[in-house]
Amino acid sequence: MSGGVDSSTVAAMLHRDGKNIVGMTMQLWNQRRLPELVPDGPTGRCCSLDDVYDARYVAEKLGIPYYVVNFEKRFEQQVVKPFIDEYLAGRTPIPCTLCNNHIKFDQFLEMAAGVHADYVATGHYAQIDYHEASGRYRMKRAVDSAKDQTYFLFGLTQQQLSRTLFPLGGMTKPQVRELARELNVPIYSKPDSQEICFVPNGDYAAFIDSYFKEQGITPPQATGEIVSEQGTVLGEHSGVHHYTVGQRKGLGIAAKEPLYVIATEPATQRVIVGSGDSLLRTNMAVKDVNWISVAPITAPVRATVRIRNKHLPAPATVMPTSDPARVEVRFDEPQRAITPGQGAVMYDGDVVLGGGWID
Repeated sequence: MSGGVDSSTVAAMLHRDGKNIVGMTMQLWNQRRLPELVPDGPTGRCCSLDDVYDARYVAEKLGIPYYVVNFEKRFEQQVVKPFIDEYLAGRTPIPCTLCNNHIKFDQFLEMAAGVHADYVATGHYAQIDYHEASGRYRMKRAVDSAKDQTYFLFGLTQQQLSRTLFPLGGMTKPQVRELARELNVPIYSKPDSQEICFVPNGDYAAFIDSYFKEQGITPPQATGEIVSEQGTVLGEHSGVHHYTVGQRKGLGIAAKEPLYVIATEPATQRVIVGSGDSLLRTNMAVKDVNWISVAPITAPVRATVRIRNKHLPAPATVMPTSDPARVEVRFDEPQRAITPGQGAVMYDGDVVLGGGWID
């Protein structure tokens, strides 16, 4: 129970259906850390202290047991630090996917087993079914395409899927809010959270700088050159972690045509910029692939592939390699801003075949 409308509605649905349930909230990040990053007014981030209070209030209204479980140490080790390392290595990480892989559907499921719970139910917008012919659980996209969260869930295993419930996968968000109202969920009109829980102002680079200061860590060399694709020096920057592929704003360069970040080179501290056309690519390598609904492929397969959460999955051929956890994706049409560190999720219609990390 995150304290939001979705997980609160799931709790109310299960309670209505007579299930024996326990509400749990994961404490992942001390919200009092790095106070200099907290803007004035509401932040819109998930997992705040107010969210914990809301989750407890909903549980009290439902009359179910409720606990807060502390995963702060593991969250920092397996989500926050890899997030920082990836940015400093010139990649753009997805902390919500790391959290799903290493906390929500790993440690949390272990804790559920410890209290003899058969399933963990969450408010994620996704669907799970069991495919008799293959003998595998399958993940499928949610009915509400605008809320579909399968992009962030590609790391789930068969064992985890077998013990997970996504009751909202067949509903739209307006339907969920209406159901929450009907079930007397007191926060049915609460706005959705938008920001990452440990980056309240949305400024990733400022978070990294503040985290290093808090930890007494000397930051790596920050300054470097902004160069054209031909190697011409156009300006200077204060750290490659301030930039990501496809970025246009904040370059501080005057040019006749719009310039975009094409690549970052942490080893040389260079940020390479170019035209929008230079962001187009047809091929990419994907590593650490987790095959969900199918066994690892041994021959090329057709799929649609999503390279960002808001990206419309594009037709492609997925090519196996000698490493079953690594594939090459060849798009039918060039795609814009394929970004190392982001997820690549492969679909067959609504079925999630699997996903991995763009290399």
